Amino acid sequence: MFLDTDSNKIKWKRLFIATVIVCAIIIAGILWFDAPLYMAIRHADWNGWQIIGRIFSGYVWIATGAIFLGAFYVKKCITTPPRIRNNQNRISPIVFINDVLQKIRGSYVFYIFCSCLGAGIVAKVIKTVVGRFRPVFFEALDLTGFHPLSTEWAFNSMPSGHTTVSFAGLVMIGLLAPRYKWLTWGLAVIIGFSRVAAGFHWPTDVILGAFIGMVAADITRATFAKINA
Repeated sequence: MFLDTDSNKIKWKRLFIATVIVCAIIIAGILWFDAPLYMAIRHADWNGWQIIGRIFSGYVWIATGAIFLGAFYVKKCITTPPRIRNNQNRISPIVFINDVLQKIRGSYVFYIFCSCLGAGIVAKVIKTVVGRFRPVFFEALDLTGFHPLSTEWAFNSMPSGHTTVSFAGLVMIGLLAPRYKWLTWGLAVIIGFSRVAAGFHWPTDVILGAFIGMVAADITRATFAKINA
């Protein structure tokens, strides 16, 4: 969305405009439409939404990526032995880390992993700083609000971590395999919808998460395209 796929450069003007629009939507949602839209979507509650949440959690994305990267590195080491010693023939963690990065940085799995990890970190920081009440407070006590600088689950509603990391991973897959872009984007939207339908997030939590995930994928793709050029 914000990446020129021909030059692999970020369209910063478009990104700035989109950021302003998303911020305006989030403010409008908090003040007006989040609660009624949330209750409307909650009527679509279904046990399957929670199953989707377990499958596409941020931890699953990152853990799965790490496993595949490990397998990819081992495969590379079969043809090119790993380097663990420096010029003085001493074992060096720095040399080993550099060897790992050299072997895996061209892998598509590495792109997806970095996109998900970066998006997840950003989402976690924003969750903690914002401290938005989860919808459970609204359903049980008719309360909405914020408790900034909290790491407690109940006050970590914005943005949706599942949506953030899923969009980061699935948008990246769409960038790497444009033929399946419609499928990856469609799945990302379903995951975002599931977080509201299951009662874990407000609609604007999902909107912000989707935006962060898209930006993370585009920036990751642009960064590594430049590094590997």
